Amino acid sequence: MTTQLTKQLDKQLDKQWTTICQLDDLTPNAGTCAQFKNQQVAIFMCSHTEQVYAVSNFDPIGEAHVLSRGLMGSTEDISYVASPLYKQRFNLATGECLDAPEHVLKTFDIRVEKSQIQLKEAS
Repeated sequence: MTTQLTKQLDKQLDKQWTTICQLDDLTPNAGTCAQFKNQQVAIFMCSHTEQVYAVSNFDPIGEAHVLSRGLMGSTEDISYVASPLYKQRFNLATGECLDAPEHVLKTFDIRVEKSQIQLKEAS
């Protein structure tokens, strides 16, 4: 593949990403709610692992957009957010509810690019 073609493909792929905020806008170990393509997204940054996560802000059990206000934690190397309503824990990487596996949150691809938090629809 030529260098020019590779650069064109990279530009097309980069267009799929949307800048949501700056890395400095996030509070470690706490959630931030953002609007992304008419959806509320809860964004979390784990200070221990330095990973960022993006899941739907909608709690399917409490039926409210509140997960960005939940508490972050970890168990058995799984980072999760506990809903502020009924305290169910959702795996931040997969969206699966650890306490009621029939409930799964939508997850989003997330990256840090030049200190910018960027999202795209999960593939």
